[in-house]
Amino acid sequence: MGSLPNLARRALETETPVMVQIQQLFRGVKDAMSLAQGVVYWQPPMQALNKVKELVFEPQISRYGADEGIPELREALVRKLHRENKLYKSSVMVTAGANQAFVNLVLALCDAEDSVVMFAPYYFNAYMSFQMTGVTKILVGPGDPMTLYPDAGWLEKTFREARQMPKVVTVVNPGNPTGTYIPEPLLKRISDLCRDNGSWLIVDNTYEYFMYDGRRHSCVEGNHVVNIFSFSKAYGMMGWRVGYIAYPSDVDGFGAQLLKVQDNIPICASIISQHLALSSLEVGPEWVTEQVKDLVKNRALIIEALSPIGKDNVKGGEGAIYLWARLPEEQKNDVEVVHWLARRHKVVIIPGSACGCPGHVRISFGGLPEAETAVAAERLRKGLEELVRDGMVH
Repeated sequence: MGSLPNLARRALETETPVMVQIQQLFRGVKDAMSLAQGVVYWQPPMQALNKVKELVFEPQISRYGADEGIPELREALVRKLHRENKLYKSSVMVTAGANQAFVNLVLALCDAEDSVVMFAPYYFNAYMSFQMTGVTKILVGPGDPMTLYPDAGWLEKTFREARQMPKVVTVVNPGNPTGTYIPEPLLKRISDLCRDNGSWLIVDNTYEYFMYDGRRHSCVEGNHVVNIFSFSKAYGMMGWRVGYIAYPSDVDGFGAQLLKVQDNIPICASIISQHLALSSLEVGPEWVTEQVKDLVKNRALIIEALSPIGKDNVKGGEGAIYLWARLPEEQKNDVEVVHWLARRHKVVIIPGSACGCPGHVRISFGGLPEAETAVAAERLRKGLEELVRDGMVH
């Protein structure tokens, strides 16, 4: 028999994935509804699915492809980056989802002794990626109390006072878990600070199409900036696992180092998934924005459901598919509250402690159609009313 101490400290000291815990909780509660996982309720475009269906028996679908992605998809992505994101000096690597893209970058950019910067509330999987690769000097900066935007003033002070300059700064825009977005001037200021201090900036743009109330997503580019994108949410391709890295073309050797990592993890993203991604791109972003429009109704239902804890305690919803809420002062154990809501009220959400902010919760409004969201929202509202009035009644 083996013993736990013989396992790698990197793994032992990495947080347990919160989504694994939440999925176990969800499966353990009969008839529960989930407002937890960051998913969308739609499938990929039907015309794209039909096109891929015709390829299933083609021999090349079952073979390895180029590590960095099939050429026709990469070419289409470069055109998309030019047209939509105003990124003109970036090369592309296709990955098995945005999470794998992030791990590729951590392995290519960071040594274990490096320090890195995140902002709370942070994306839990990004935090785990640093931990499991041995990066333990994770500096967590604050978000603005009112907007939750990353505090650029804190970042500037950190750079100025650092004995060891952070190797990487990372943000998600629009935000996971907060559902806030980073206005272009602020994103540019963060980018400039990273450039001037010799740090990489990794921007996760997974929710680029999920912008509401007239807001527009923007990107920054430079020889110190790497952008991550995903097909999972926009095109409903969660299970197909396709993301991509847009990295600076002018940095010598960067692509070669990414290829080392890629060849030892997936070799290449699933070939049939890449063809679905290509066919979805051909359908166009207008298809995505039509799907996203309907999420405004879901967002309104969840905002109303959160009303028992007070309007000032609810943030986000400007982008992505999340709202971020602060629990009542007397009910600060967010993990206990999440389990109580699941077992007593049959609705599942995410504890904020997984994102570095105990006493908060993340609620997703993307995973269920409107009618089902209404049912889940009513359960959440009743649960929060009881929580505020009586506490966690058993």
